[in-house]
Amino acid sequence: MTDRPGSLFNRRDIMRLGAVGAGGLVAQALAGRAARASAPSASMIEVGGEPLETVRIGFVGVGLQGTSHLENFLKIDGVEVRAVCDVVESRAARAQQMVVDAGRPRPEAYVRGPRDFERLCARDDLDLVFNSTPWEWHVPVCVAAMEAGTHAATEVPAATSVEDCWRLVETSEKTSRHCVMMENCNYDRFEMMTLNMARQGVLGELVHAECGYRHDLRAVKHDLEGEGAWRRAHSMTSNGDLYPTHGLGPVAQCLDINRGNRFVRLVSMGSKTRGLHLYALDRFGAASPQATERFVLSDVVTTLIETDSGETVVVTHDTSSPRPYSRDFMIQGTRGLTHKYPEPGGVYVEGVSEPHEWDAVDGWLTRYEHPLWRRLEEASRGAGHGGMDFIEDVRLIEALRAGRAPDSDVYDAATLSAVIELSSSSIAGGSVPLAFPDFTRGRWREPRALHVMDAAAPA
Repeated sequence: MTDRPGSLFNRRDIMRLGAVGAGGLVAQALAGRAARASAPSASMIEVGGEPLETVRIGFVGVGLQGTSHLENFLKIDGVEVRAVCDVVESRAARAQQMVVDAGRPRPEAYVRGPRDFERLCARDDLDLVFNSTPWEWHVPVCVAAMEAGTHAATEVPAATSVEDCWRLVETSEKTSRHCVMMENCNYDRFEMMTLNMARQGVLGELVHAECGYRHDLRAVKHDLEGEGAWRRAHSMTSNGDLYPTHGLGPVAQCLDINRGNRFVRLVSMGSKTRGLHLYALDRFGAASPQATERFVLSDVVTTLIETDSGETVVVTHDTSSPRPYSRDFMIQGTRGLTHKYPEPGGVYVEGVSEPHEWDAVDGWLTRYEHPLWRRLEEASRGAGHGGMDFIEDVRLIEALRAGRAPDSDVYDAATLSAVIELSSSSIAGGSVPLAFPDFTRGRWREPRALHVMDAAAPA
């Protein structure tokens, strides 16, 4: 075994830990990377803020996803778009025109280069900076916003390293500004129905979950002109679960993560690496430059997570294979389970369903539709990703206008995003078990609300 960049353990560490057996390995892992969790700090748990009659927003990144969010915010009461920023001037101009076409004042554009977001964040008339940039810019933009006294919201993942997860947490605590990761799948209809069923005890005591991100992105990663071309660089340099939050976010809500429960350790392994290279051979030919490129990302990365309460979670990442889209969402309890894929999924509850047969979802949805969907379904029609993007945007604005804590906070953002480095380091160390940092520093034990279950319209 050779040392590999990014591993939390080198060869000597692993040999030493192996000498004391698997139990010693896990114990050493728990004592190592999580040590920072004992440092004292202020907390952002349940921190609200001054209620805002109007939320003044600056957008950083108005490409495909940023534009989709901009469309949503222009339909939500109590929002003003004051500024837009993008490295492509035509995108910023398009965003400006969208705001004008909605009957609002033209926002100022920031287009002087990749760090012009710093001028935007320095404005004194913003309440929220909304970040829809490539992954490597998520932390710099959010930190700049919070240090300027502005709340930050970012597309997923919030960070790609444990160190940067801590940086977001510590900056949020230092500035008393929120850093919200916009995990839209937390608001998908099926996942929210399952959350409602779990909260009402329909599935019994939860024991296991499965989730993931299985999306054929081979064409996206080989399209050098497209917006997603930056993904290819990560596939060339990183081997781990690079996109865990879409699957894991809804599971974390069901398992009360950071709200009486926490992820304590994980172990990951990766398959052989074939899909992206074979696609290049088939698409561009053996003599093409693309055929000489080398990728390190495993075609399939599988991660097993254990929680403090004893549940297990299997998380799968697969973006290099020919396959239909799936997030593998499944929640299993002592009385039954739900699964979403292949869609439309199914429900099984002992004593209600026919033995050994899945029920269709429709009947369960009629009874256990999440109240947020009942309230916002009509308004969300036509919005991105089946309406869940609109619902998450509404919830963020409602929280800021009401001065309450958001549905998810910086600790949730850090916990879910930490899987990226932890899974990569586990694989690099020969599938060594690793401890989860406790970004809440023990405060996960304190009872608190999951605000997404409070779906009443604001007064």
